[in-house]
Amino acid sequence: MRYNWFAGGILLLMAGGCHERVEFKDTARDNFRCLWQTVADHYCFFAEKDIDWNEVGTRYEARIHDGMRWDELYMVCSQMLDELEDGHVNLITPFSTSYYRKWWTDYPQDFDWRTVQEYYLNFNYLQTSGVCYSMVSENVGYIYYPSFSTTVGEGNLDYILAILGDCKGLIIDIRDNGGGLLTNIDRFVSRFIDEPVTGAYLRHKTGPGPDEFSAPYPIVYEPADEGRVKYGGRIAVLTNRSCFSAANSFVAVMKELPQVTVVGARTGGGGGMPFTAELPNGWAVRFSACPINDRFDRTTEFGIDPSEGCEVHAPAEELAAGRDAILDFAIELLEGVEDPS
Repeated sequence: MRYNWFAGGILLLMAGGCHERVEFKDTARDNFRCLWQTVADHYCFFAEKDIDWNEVGTRYEARIHDGMRWDELYMVCSQMLDELEDGHVNLITPFSTSYYRKWWTDYPQDFDWRTVQEYYLNFNYLQTSGVCYSMVSENVGYIYYPSFSTTVGEGNLDYILAILGDCKGLIIDIRDNGGGLLTNIDRFVSRFIDEPVTGAYLRHKTGPGPDEFSAPYPIVYEPADEGRVKYGGRIAVLTNRSCFSAANSFVAVMKELPQVTVVGARTGGGGGMPFTAELPNGWAVRFSACPINDRFDRTTEFGIDPSEGCEVHAPAEELAAGRDAILDFAIELLEGVEDPS
């Protein structure tokens, strides 16, 4: 990507095929230019989103002047970053952190944890390492995992799956799970597979150009170690638009397992690993730099659809009245599965 800097524009110097480093001063204009160039060099979804970052830079730099206050600079910079329409993008300052919210605010919530606790679990469930679990019907077990930022120990999973192991079906509810640690995907997936599974592909930037990426690197999930408790029955994974980042990646992997059905709404996406850099004034910028595609090497940035015929929504008025249509659908689906024994 080239951007020539004249009449207040931005310069990306290219010499002999190498990306020449530009030194920026701690001024409003140079902080803006540094931010723009950092994103230009490392952001990974320009092509998928059909974003002309040169045009975006020209448009927003017209609002920059060196006499502006830092909060004014922050507003212009954060609005420019919102053009990426990416929940992984943040401008981090001592007084605020920007965050693009429309990836989930423009969609129904489709979930209320209070409704599940009161009307389906009767406030009676077990809890360990951030996971809540119980029977949700006579034959169906239920696991609620609200954040991949909470690590569930191998021993914890052994107990959970041993207690729910006799269920003919298992629901894993990750609605409102905003992501967290990718390593927690491995830990869960390992309990549902008997042989290694290539579940995703990762690329990293090899240069500042928008199309300069490495060859795809397979992400392989291994079965749990011998002696660990596994679950071999049918599984329903419950999703809503607020499933993001690691939760989005988890759905992409689980959806391709033959015993898994994804029920609910399309996830929120977030199919990239973040990169962080610092501006001259000490502010930090964080954004997607390494795309994570699914097992077929398709982008996951825009979310994962439910399984065919399993898109279900839970209207707010029904949730308030004690009915969760997504959970009801999953229970009925799994109750109807024949016992393999």
